[in-house]
Amino acid sequence: MLDGQKAVVTGGGRGIGLAVAQVLAGAGASVFLVGRDVGRLEQAAASIGAAARWGAADVTDAAALANVLAQAGPADILINNAGGVDSKPVKRLTTEDMRRSLDQNLMGAFHAGQVLLPGMVERGYGRIVNIASTAGQKGYAYAAHYCASKHALIGLTRAMAVELARTGVTVNAVCPGYVATDLLESSLDNIQAKTGLSREDALAGILTGNPQGRPVQAQEVAAAVLWLCSPGSGAVTGQSIGISGGEVT
Repeated sequence: MLDGQKAVVTGGGRGIGLAVAQVLAGAGASVFLVGRDVGRLEQAAASIGAAARWGAADVTDAAALANVLAQAGPADILINNAGGVDSKPVKRLTTEDMRRSLDQNLMGAFHAGQVLLPGMVERGYGRIVNIASTAGQKGYAYAAHYCASKHALIGLTRAMAVELARTGVTVNAVCPGYVATDLLESSLDNIQAKTGLSREDALAGILTGNPQGRPVQAQEVAAAVLWLCSPGSGAVTGQSIGISGGEVT
């Protein structure tokens, strides 16, 4: 399906990013993983095999990211997965909290697109998929900065899609709910430490709004991304697709 194509996946060392990279490689693409943790990148690339390369950079550092993407070379597919989340009441949020969230969840995708998009437009083909969140489709308490950044990412997605509609480049977002990754485990640890709830009750609280009552699997997100990257998805652009067990409809 993707034979001969090259994909760049930011935040590709673990979780959703790694699952996406594995699925794209399985469909025939070569993948270039970007992240901050060299050890994780090495392990992730080894799990994929010869189709994978990697480069270490923080997506909030535009110059460092540009240097690493120059090593990657032209790409047909860009998956903007790198990001960050924490929890804090809005009354305690600082300007620095908001800036950090925007840098991690919005500006990283913008920086990567600025580097790779011109080549896609020149070749008349490209797929950009931004990993957003249900936090880009609704509000969550204690996450105003995160929600703001993910709403902004969806706005960027929609605007770019309209602007690029006649170039052969599509731009879409997928919006997972709570995904069964180590980040979810860390969130559960934090809830247990603060509330004394059992792990089962902490998870049930997180999943209150999910009709399926279970975390999303990273492979389920990756499957949606693969479809958006396929040659047959050319008429799909500017969408924010929920992968959340029906939490957002």
